[in-house]
Parts: sequence; C-alpha cells; structure tokens
Amino acid sequence: MIKKLKAVILDGYTENPGDLSWKCIEDLTDLTVYDRTPPELVVERAKEAEILIVNKVVLSKEIIDKLPELKFVSTLATGFNQIDCKALKERDITVSNIPAYSTNAVAQTVFAYILEYTNRVNEYTQSVKNGDWSNCKDFCYWNKPLYELDGKTLGIIGFGKIGSRVAEIGKAFGMNVLVYTPSGKKDGFDSVTFTDMDTVLKNADFISVHCPLTDKTNGLINKDFLSKVKDSACIINTARGAVAVEEDVANALKEGKVACYCTDVLSTEPPKKDNPLLTAPNCFITPHIAWAAYETRLRLMGILENNIKNYLNGTPVNVVN
Repeated sequence: MIKKLKAVILDGYTENPGDLSWKCIEDLTDLTVYDRTPPELVVERAKEAEILIVNKVVLSKEIIDKLPELKFVSTLATGFNQIDCKALKERDITVSNIPAYSTNAVAQTVFAYILEYTNRVNEYTQSVKNGDWSNCKDFCYWNKPLYELDGKTLGIIGFGKIGSRVAEIGKAFGMNVLVYTPSGKKDGFDSVTFTDMDTVLKNADFISVHCPLTDKTNGLINKDFLSKVKDSACIINTARGAVAVEEDVANALKEGKVACYCTDVLSTEPPKKDNPLLTAPNCFITPHIAWAAYETRLRLMGILENNIKNYLNGTPVNVVN
C-alpha cells in the first residue's frame, strides 16, 4: 500500500463549517484539519506537513524555513498575497490557488446590493414590522425614492470573469454598461462600451469594482476618484478592502458626495471597531461572504481536490509561483 502524504489544513472553518465533507481530500492524503490556527501555532501544527492547505493563514519566509517536510501548498481561495511564493519557489515547492470558482456568487452579491439600494426590501420589511403600514392612511407608502434599473448606467472597473458576468446581468436588467479595463476591449461584448476610467466615473449610476489588489489599485477609491462620480452614484466593492481609502469613502458619504457605498470587503478583517465605514450613512457592509454560497464552496472543494490530484500525478495545475 502506497503511503499517503501528510496534509494539514490550518484554517478550514470558513470553507467547511460542517455542511460539507473533507472526504475527497482524506481519500488522497493523511489529513489533519484545524478550524483556525493562531500565528503562534502555525509552525507547530505544520512542521510535519508535506501538503499544506491555507486560506488566510500567513506563510512568511520565516515560517516556511521551519517546515522541512513541505512539498506542496494549495490555497483555499483565489488570493495568495499572504504567502511568500518566492521563498517557496526557492525550495521548489509548488503553490496552487483556487481560480474562478466564485464568479456567479460574487456577481449575484453585486446585484443584491444594487437591488437593496433601489428597492430597500430590508428597510421596508423593518418599517412594516414596526407598524408603519398598519398606521398608514393609504394602501401603500414609501419614505425614500425607489428606482428602476432599466436605462440606468452600470460602470464596471476590471473586466475579468466576475466583471464580465456582472455586465451580462446588467444588460439583462436593461442597463447601459460602461467598462474600464487596462487589458482593453474583449470580444463577445459588443453591447458593452469600453472606455476610460474618467468616463465611467462621470456617467455611471452604479459603479462595481472588480480589479485585483495591486500597487496601482491600492487606494483606488479615494478623494480624487470620489470627486469624479455623480452625487447620486452607488459604488459597490467586492474586490479587496484596500482598494478603497475607507476614511475618504466615509467622508464622501457624510458629505453627500456619493449616495451609497456597498462593500463585502474591508481593509482589516474582521474590522476594527473604529473603522469609519461602520458609522457612515448609506453604507451597506457584509462580512466577506460574496464567495460563500453553498454551491460555491462545494465547487472550491472540487478544485482543491483537483489541485492535489494533479500535484500527486506530477502535473500541477493552477500554479501561481
């Protein structure tokens, strides 16, 4: 019988809080799963691992140097900025990530935000439960404007798989779609207008950000960015928290320079209690769950299984180093 490689998952809870099964990974490896691992226990728990699987646990060069058995690393996410891929490459250790698993879920979340802003379902549900409809003299009421999406302009910054899917859904709602992407026009999107960033910001009623976090996009949503958008614009960020300068966004909301900011990501997660967005008006925040639909996590598990299978077969896939 061939001996299985020892695998360790250091922070598996968000991928599988109990509604999925690790059996497909157990069938391939000698697996140990930890729900969470604090920094001071990373080396202790990972020191015998030949395959290491992490979501948000930091793997610095200092830690990597203390893991003598390590042969392969797979993330439990698309992002891998917390991993020192260069240090792993120097030891010929392959790193694979989980690409393109959450496209539909994230795009769906974008429109959950947009529809919450235009239709205010949760706000009116609470109003009705508080007795406002029972005390109303008319058969209906509204305290804030309601909007149709048909004919509105959707601006998209970044046009990978998620941005492209958001564009398709926007068109289905009858929206005009403007796109800014450094990579240029994409084939198959003739009904979408590719243009420069300033044109998107000036004309869009809704701006959805889908760019990766790089030196160029760090702090992209700042005072200058916000000064170019309509006062009535709604900005949606499902990219990375650091894409936004949160103090600038909070100030713009307080000053009425932007109508609404919706975000699934913050600069620090969990957020610090003094994060300015937590007390900003017209700010919708969800706890980094755009990726977390059951079907999405099941798909992620399948890609992880495939990453490990291919590594064991000598044909690694989704390699990022």
